[in-house]
Amino acid sequence: MGTRDARDTDWDGVRLHVVSGKGGTGKTTVAAALALALAAGGRKVLLVEVEGRQGIAQVFDLPPLPYEERKIAVAPDGGDVYALAIDPEAAMLDYLEMFYGMKRMGKALTRIGVVDFATTIAPGLRDVLVTGKTSEAVRRRDPRTGRRVYDAVVMDAPPTGRIVRFLNVTQEVAGLARVGPIRHHADLVRGVFTSPETAVHFVTLLEEMPVQETLDGIAELRETKLPVGGIFINMVRPAGLPDPVLEAAFHKRFDTAELAVGLKATGLAERDAGPLAEALAREIAEHAQRVELENRERRTLASVGTPCYDLPLLPDGADLAGLYELADTLRTRGAA
Repeated sequence: MGTRDARDTDWDGVRLHVVSGKGGTGKTTVAAALALALAAGGRKVLLVEVEGRQGIAQVFDLPPLPYEERKIAVAPDGGDVYALAIDPEAAMLDYLEMFYGMKRMGKALTRIGVVDFATTIAPGLRDVLVTGKTSEAVRRRDPRTGRRVYDAVVMDAPPTGRIVRFLNVTQEVAGLARVGPIRHHADLVRGVFTSPETAVHFVTLLEEMPVQETLDGIAELRETKLPVGGIFINMVRPAGLPDPVLEAAFHKRFDTAELAVGLKATGLAERDAGPLAEALAREIAEHAQRVELENRERRTLASVGTPCYDLPLLPDGADLAGLYELADTLRTRGAA
């Protein structure tokens, strides 16, 4: 493996990057790009999925991932990205083996539905199992060298509306087990997720609903003393026109006649230039309105006081080449 380089980023010292966001904002795509960016330069990063949607497989154009850590991509300059799609039932079996030496019995319990029953009556236990598998990967060391197995772990986490409850696992299981292995396990997980080595990032669009959910999520994190990360503003489109033109169009001071003159200068017939100029002026005005709304949402996000990172709208969609483009953008802007 290549040399693991030290680099100056906004999240120096963070080893667990939790990525949340409202549905439709591109959360999984951004998590995948962040994993590639963090792995660049010969590092080893684990990308974890916890919702069972096989989203990681889709963005990397791979078959469905099994419940095991496997290499899925080579990052720029030789780093490696591994992936793990966590299955709560399999995590339960790991848990029984780890704490009770009962993996064989756990398989029998699975067949009669006890595992489903346990996680149904205690939903917090499911979150402990899933987050516990992630925190174990963060803490894991190579027994031969004593070094961390992964330089960083990226979690493609649940949506913004559920993220605080998902991460706040100790409180969720407090009534289930006040002592014993389950409580000890939950406390270990809590220790990882509340440490300075963790950052909870949000993915948003410059639209009112995802921005408001991001603000609400950050406020909840701060209230529960969970570590707030950055804001990834996804699918950002260029303004496309100079600021004076946009401002004039927004305030309805755009000179349609001047536009018509310009169209005629290109050789367009006078009878066509006028109607086309009016149609273009309407489109420019609508575009200016959208840009102003996006700028307003950007100012709102900036008021939160955490780093924001613009990620461009990919013209060809979030294919594999697009992931590497986003990863490069994240590195350039200091996010990884």
